[in-house]
Order: sequence, then structure tokens, then C-alpha cells
Amino acid sequence: MRDSLFNDNAMNVSKIALNGLSTRQQLISRNLSNVDTPGYRAQQLDFESVLRKAAQPETKLRLASSHSAHLASPSKVSASSFSVSYRPGGSFRADGNNVDIDTELLEMSQTGIQYQAVSQSITKKLALLKNIAMSG
Repeated sequence: MRDSLFNDNAMNVSKIALNGLSTRQQLISRNLSNVDTPGYRAQQLDFESVLRKAAQPETKLRLASSHSAHLASPSKVSASSFSVSYRPGGSFRADGNNVDIDTELLEMSQTGIQYQAVSQSITKKLALLKNIAMSG
């Protein structure tokens, strides 16, 4: 039962969100580091579709088990589950590069704020669970 408190749907979705946001930060950093690379095309990451799918309530019937090891754990979402694509729009320079520093910095700021919000929600949930465990 203790595992279900820490591995509920909200925590699993939060883990996917943190993984996706971290991967997005890495991609933004790669874009910024290639701002002067001729022919480099800015990339973007879509992890929200994986996140939406993970957040959907499971409608399948679950089998009863007498031991926690009888059924496999939910599938792990890895960075390879996320979709990386070229960023649409933007203006290509004469050297074929379309990295826009302002766009990248804005994306980096938004991603950092989102990461911090998800981290704080996990921290608050864990603190609540700790308080419940200590009082019971």
C-alpha cells in the first residue's frame, strides 16, 4: 500500500513532466549553442502528448493479484517517447541557420518556470504524505 501512495497517477504524470521539461531544456541549450552554426535548424520537443496520454484515467479492467510482483509495473516513459521536430517558422539567415535567441530564451524561461511548478507540487505532496505518516 505504501508504494501506491508514491506511485499514483499524479506522481507518474509529474515524473513524465519533469523528464520532458528537462529534455526540453537540453534541446533549447543545444539550439542556443548552435546559434552560429551554419545550416543548423532549431529544434523543439513535444512531450505534452505523452503527458496527456499518461494523465488519462485507465479504463482497462485490472486483474486481481495476490502478490505485488505478479503484474508488471506500468511502462516507463523515456526521452525517446518524446517527439523532436524542427521548429516551424523563424527566418533563415544567409547561412541557413534559423535559431532565434529571443525565442530560445523565452522558451527556456517558460520551461524553467514549469519545471519549478511541477517540482513544488511534488514537494508539497511528499510533505503532506510525511505529515500523514507521522500523525498516524
